[in-house]
Amino acid sequence: MRIIIIGGVAAGTSVAAKLRRNDEKCEIIIYEKGQFISYSTCGMPYLIGRDEISAQDLVPRDPKWFAKRFQIDIKTGHEVISLSAESRSIEVKNLDKGATFTDHYDELVLATGSQAVIPPIKGIDQEHVFTVKTMEDTLSLEKYLEKTTVSNALVIGAGFIGLEIFENLIKRGISTRLVEAKTSLMPLIDDDMSPWIEDYCVKNKLQYALGELVERIEKTRVSTKSGNIYPADLVIIAAGVKAETSLALSAGIALGKSGAIQIDEKMNTSIKHIKAVGDCAEVWSVSTGNPMFRPMGSTANKMGRIAGDSLSGGDLAFRGVLGTGIVKFFDLYIGLTGLTHFESEKTGMDVEIIHNIKENQSKYLPESREMIIKALADRKTGKLLGVQIIGEKGVDKRLDVFVTAMTFGATVDDLFHLDLSYAPPLSSTKDPVMYTGMILSNAIYRNRKIVTPEQLLGHESEYQIIDVRSSKDFERGSIEGAENIPLAKLRENLHRLEKNRPTITHCNKGVSGNTAQNLLLNSRFNEVYNISGGYKNYKIFKTYRG
Repeated sequence: MRIIIIGGVAAGTSVAAKLRRNDEKCEIIIYEKGQFISYSTCGMPYLIGRDEISAQDLVPRDPKWFAKRFQIDIKTGHEVISLSAESRSIEVKNLDKGATFTDHYDELVLATGSQAVIPPIKGIDQEHVFTVKTMEDTLSLEKYLEKTTVSNALVIGAGFIGLEIFENLIKRGISTRLVEAKTSLMPLIDDDMSPWIEDYCVKNKLQYALGELVERIEKTRVSTKSGNIYPADLVIIAAGVKAETSLALSAGIALGKSGAIQIDEKMNTSIKHIKAVGDCAEVWSVSTGNPMFRPMGSTANKMGRIAGDSLSGGDLAFRGVLGTGIVKFFDLYIGLTGLTHFESEKTGMDVEIIHNIKENQSKYLPESREMIIKALADRKTGKLLGVQIIGEKGVDKRLDVFVTAMTFGATVDDLFHLDLSYAPPLSSTKDPVMYTGMILSNAIYRNRKIVTPEQLLGHESEYQIIDVRSSKDFERGSIEGAENIPLAKLRENLHRLEKNRPTITHCNKGVSGNTAQNLLLNSRFNEVYNISGGYKNYKIFKTYRG
């Protein structure tokens, strides 16, 4: 059997390696347009900013290695320019020699990846404008930086790659500004979480601009639709990616709702004998079953392994993804998995939303750091639907626990019962994961209602707001119209409060606010809410969204 794979980065080489492990007799050929194979796309921004990382670190394998170990024939510098599903043939162009030839397959795998989204900006084709999508892109940028003195850089796009390249240009000593067309940093997360990233940028004097659409790039500056002009003698385009589907479209292969190639659990496309894997293929949500486009190296490798197994008669099947992602942004870690609030609204689900601010370890240790966790759960089933976390320590550990729990259909009550590891340098006795489950469970099943800062802002006068922090904390800042009754004095002041008026209690982060909420509800107050994430979350949200 002759199997041809188009594309030799993460997914394509994963297909080939798994296939060979299962089958010694089949003939495996990979055609790759570029000169590099099996490289770390996600590691490319760090090549720009870290001296200890070399290109060789990101490209650990070459065609000779695959030929020697697996007897796989990889042809780099070969672009597949057409595909005929009817004759099971492809036309290939040797980019070095310019010659074209035809090849035939028994089975074909499309691993064509994704391509950078290039916004319609005047002057975008100049020599000081780069993308960081392929290894060739990154090496071109590195070469440019080595021979050119750059005073000011500008990064267009504040997603994963945008944040990473922004950080690494600054670490290289270049004054850099981040510009995002949308109104929040890291647009994949909810808008009420972005202010925590914005606050980090302000405190660390990092330059960024939101809601700015770049219209023109000149030699030493860029101009935006709003009329702002920013200095820039280097511009990085990090405006996202889209599935590379030109070959699939030419062959009549069906695309999904996301614009990527539609596949089934065995990676089969709509045409027999053709599979698709990696960034060119559409995946689906574990939470909803709905199609989605979420290009990730980890997912690409998984899909490649499944396709290779399927081609050799195995029973591996793709189960979908939660859409997990994480990025390091200086000392901050930003992670998400499952549904965002925006996505949950489109499903029509009735969701509970909470924010939980907790330390990554016992807070009496000076090295401890807070993280904020936003979690969504289905009020009907109690199942956890989505989580977003921002913090300086312990984010990846908690995110992966949530991912595991959600993958196996955990409910909010299940989170509290997890037997998680504990030692003061590593966690708290009630880990932030457990506490998240407790807050959600109380809100869904025990009438401990939560109001988010987004829901409260602009409606403060509709509530009786009781601030149970100390008088000193209250004097440093408070919600307009709130009455300060420290928690220790709340019982003796209950007679002064209106039991039939909607009431909000709050402290700084939520724990004492919940204690006050319990006291009021047990004293027959009709409707009592606790502010999600406390005054700290409210203040951050109001500062950047008020």
